[in-house]
Amino acid sequence: MERIVEVEKVSFDSVEDASLRPSAWDDYIGQNKIKNNLRVFIDAARKRGEPIDHLLFFGPPGLGKTTLAYLIAHEMGANIKTTAGPMIEKSGDLAAILTNLAEGDILFIDEIHRLSHTIEEVLYPAMEDFRLDIIIGSGPAAQTVKIDLPRFTLIGATTRAGMISNPLRDRFGAHFRMDFYSPSDLAKIATRAAIKLAKPINENAAHEIARRSRGTPRIVLRLLRRVRDYAEVEGEETIDHDRAKVALDALGVNEHGFDELDIRLLTLLVEARGKALGLNTLGAALSEDGGTIEEVIEPYLLANGYLERTARGRIATIKSYEVLKLAAPTDQPRLF
Repeated sequence: MERIVEVEKVSFDSVEDASLRPSAWDDYIGQNKIKNNLRVFIDAARKRGEPIDHLLFFGPPGLGKTTLAYLIAHEMGANIKTTAGPMIEKSGDLAAILTNLAEGDILFIDEIHRLSHTIEEVLYPAMEDFRLDIIIGSGPAAQTVKIDLPRFTLIGATTRAGMISNPLRDRFGAHFRMDFYSPSDLAKIATRAAIKLAKPINENAAHEIARRSRGTPRIVLRLLRRVRDYAEVEGEETIDHDRAKVALDALGVNEHGFDELDIRLLTLLVEARGKALGLNTLGAALSEDGGTIEEVIEPYLLANGYLERTARGRIATIKSYEVLKLAAPTDQPRLF
């Protein structure tokens, strides 16, 4: 079974995801603290007639980092160019991108923690002084050519903030951590998206999808599309609570938003009976890459107290035993 929260290749669904994103600032639901701060920074930059300062967004995938970058560009009346850290392999790749920016443009780099150290060194003067230093030749004959760049804004996004070097992190004017969404906000997102899909959804059905979406808008949209499919096959004009529940159960997404992989992970930890399991052990047992476990599976489980991450490894909490309907050891930690 394909995991709902994994990053997919470009497909019709991913294109449809983009069409469901909010296109106006006021349509963006959730992350209110971040939105309020950004509103101040945007208004101040527009009054000064300057680009907004460089921004860094970090947090688990699917929480709206890319969407915010596009909305900032819209509010600033700026063009936005996007790329990803792994795509910038050589200094020349970055130089080509930077020299094609115009005054006030926004450059969005996703997974910015995956930039190499060499690329970062080129990026430092570009961010601070809007200058590109290019070394031509090698050895004693090497020369440094300085190219002035237009004033631009770099927006970086990452799921692994701890892997960003301190010098790069310090060059961003503001850092924002994206939080998981509340079920009520996710229900609003589902309701608005259903309107765009021309498939109305009632309030109870929207909340049913929301509470099974792991606090993540991207998952809400994917589950909504799948529930819509079930409703259309049954000839139903509106998605109701019963149809949403039946469809989500059929998809293997339980009332906590857990799928088969989550249950397998928690089962492994519970069966360890308080013994910490390392990332490599979990990866081997689940046949999953350690990075997938850290970036995709764990964040929601950690944030909601289903497991504890220690120096020795991962340990199940009492909440995990309760989900699996098993008796917990008396010394098992309860975080929430």
